[in-house]
Amino acid sequence: MILPVFAFGQPVLKKIASDINSDYDGLKLLIDNMWETMYAAHGVGIAAPQVGASIRLFIIDTIQIMEEEKIDEGIKKVFINAKIIEETGEMWVYEEGCLSIPNIRGDVERQQKVRIQYLDENFEKHDEIYEGINARVIQHEYDHIEGILFVEKLKPLKKKLIQRKLNDIKAGKATADYKIKFVRV
Repeated sequence: MILPVFAFGQPVLKKIASDINSDYDGLKLLIDNMWETMYAAHGVGIAAPQVGASIRLFIIDTIQIMEEEKIDEGIKKVFINAKIIEETGEMWVYEEGCLSIPNIRGDVERQQKVRIQYLDENFEKHDEIYEGINARVIQHEYDHIEGILFVEKLKPLKKKLIQRKLNDIKAGKATADYKIKFVRV
C-alpha cells in the first residue's frame, strides 16, 4: 500500500527515532509499504519518520540511478537501528531533494565515505563501508532518523531563498505527484 509522505512541518520529522527489535508489530508490512511508497514517489530512499513512524528504519535503492556500466555498484537495502560509525574522505557537493520537501532542491556538502553498522530486515548485523552516491543516500536517510532535514545543511543564502517555499509546505500550500500529508493547522 502506498503511504502518504509526511511533509515538512510534521513533528515526526524532527524527532530522534527509536530503536526497534525483531518483534516490532507489522514491520514486514511497513517495509513493503515503504518500498511501494518510495517507488511511487520516484525516490531512491525513504525513512520511517517520513511515513509517520518514529523508528530507526530506512530503505534505499541506488541501483535505479546508476549508469548502465555501474549498475552493479548500486545497492538496494533495508537499514534497521543504523549507527554511522565514521564519515571520511573529501567533502563533495551534490544537489539533494527530499520526498518530505517537495519541489525544493539544494547543494549539500557531505563526506565521500561512510562506515555504518545496522541490522537488515532479518535482524542480521552488518558493518559496512560505502562511498560516493551510496554513501550520500545513506547519510541523507540516516539524517531522517536523527531528526535532521537536508535543508538544514544548506548554505545560509540558499536557506533564506527557500524560506517562503518551506513556509508554504508547512502551511499545506504545495503539490507533489504522490500522496503527501501536511500539518493540520
